Amino acid sequence: MNKNIDYSEEQAHTIALELIRQHAHSEQFRALQGAFSPSDISSAYRVQDAYVETLLNQRNTSVAGFKIALTTPAMRQMVGFHDSVFGKIFLDQVLQSGESIVASDYRRLIIEFEIAFRIFEDVPLRTTPWTGFEILKYAPNAYAALEIADDRSAQYDTLKAAILTLVSDNAWNQGLVLGSSFACNEYEALGEIQGMAFIDGKEVGRGMGRDVLGNPADALAWLANSLAANGKTLKAGSLVSTGSLVKSQFPVSNQSVSFKLQGYGAVQIEVR
Repeated sequence: MNKNIDYSEEQAHTIALELIRQHAHSEQFRALQGAFSPSDISSAYRVQDAYVETLLNQRNTSVAGFKIALTTPAMRQMVGFHDSVFGKIFLDQVLQSGESIVASDYRRLIIEFEIAFRIFEDVPLRTTPWTGFEILKYAPNAYAALEIADDRSAQYDTLKAAILTLVSDNAWNQGLVLGSSFACNEYEALGEIQGMAFIDGKEVGRGMGRDVLGNPADALAWLANSLAANGKTLKAGSLVSTGSLVKSQFPVSNQSVSFKLQGYGAVQIEVR
């Protein structure tokens, strides 16, 4: 990684345009090189901000919330990185259960199986870190959810070296599908939720709420604390998807993907 780059607003914007160019040409995901290479996680998030801002202006949409990635042992093992990262969710890519997407719109489609929260009121900035137990009062409702992503045919055996590029590239997010809503004011119960993933009715994986940083609410607290480190906070109405309970799946055309939270609800997307 290039350690000598001054990540000014102009530089971050230049790198963001390079990522947008790669997407437009459906290029394979690879670590950014040379003058385009982020030097550290802070620089990567600055590029992400520029990337997201440019797309918001191009598409005349807004940020609907955040996705948290790499929150479970299964996902961390899959990519070879042992911390969480976040990206932003675009309002024009928030779908409802039963809607459809087109596989050919992505270089390589990923679906992840998640518990998502909606923030009820602004989370205050404070000097002490939030805990999962404390932050639940700001997010009384959760959803069975599917995250849509595009890894652009990334090579997972070398992904650890490209994590900063993944962050810059908005953590690959391409949308969120919301299913059933349920009350989630009991911290312990969230950890005991069992999720089961299906493709065309066949189970392809299962996991527990506690697999997500110990509890999905802890993932939510992690995000609030990460944002607070830069003077930012979670705003009322924001969606937060907390990470896949099972390994990512790679559906293709004419498949139906669903996720069931035992006793809490379900969500489904059709891939055309």
